[in-house]
Amino acid sequence: MALERDTIVRTAIRLLDEVGLEKLTLRRLATELGVQAPALYWHFKNKQELLDEMAEAISVQEPLRPLAEGEPWEEWLAEWCRGQRRAFKTHRDTARLAAGTHPGTATLQTVETILESLLRAGFTRTDAMWGLGTLASFLGGFVLEEQSDQERGTSDPALFEEALESLAPYPNVRAVMAETKGPQTDASFEHGIALILSGMRARLEAQPGGR
Repeated sequence: MALERDTIVRTAIRLLDEVGLEKLTLRRLATELGVQAPALYWHFKNKQELLDEMAEAISVQEPLRPLAEGEPWEEWLAEWCRGQRRAFKTHRDTARLAAGTHPGTATLQTVETILESLLRAGFTRTDAMWGLGTLASFLGGFVLEEQSDQERGTSDPALFEEALESLAPYPNVRAVMAETKGPQTDASFEHGIALILSGMRARLEAQPGGR
């Protein structure tokens, strides 16, 4: 059976889950597919192109829906961020993968749709792009920390309690960690998104005729 590009991407993502980004090599992928490594170059000119398509395939698992008429843009963007976080967390090392890849057509179309929607809400192109970039940077950094904690095993409740004890010399840090259950929680993610969106709202309202 002929090797197809989509099959290679799906297999590479499965291998990513099994061995992680660092151990994902073209040689290993070729072995998994039952072919010689040079056969992959018929479909991808290099490993970077394959990684780009893997990141694209993961990001579109939770596609952006259109902004409904009269819907608050803040909640619409927050919903998209939550969906991207869910998509990233379905696979291993996705934050690191996405950080090192180039956007594909689906990602660029998502960005274009968001910018068009924010322009209709009254943003300038620059404020819309910078706001979206800040959201994306927060999202990537947050998931990176989540996945790093999972990889290290520090998300284990017992280890968390040990970490709290080690913070005894820093009472304020210890207190807030005990109260919030750590820096990477659903609540802290929502708080971060809300802070960025409120900043975007402030920029919008500061413009002449802002709303």
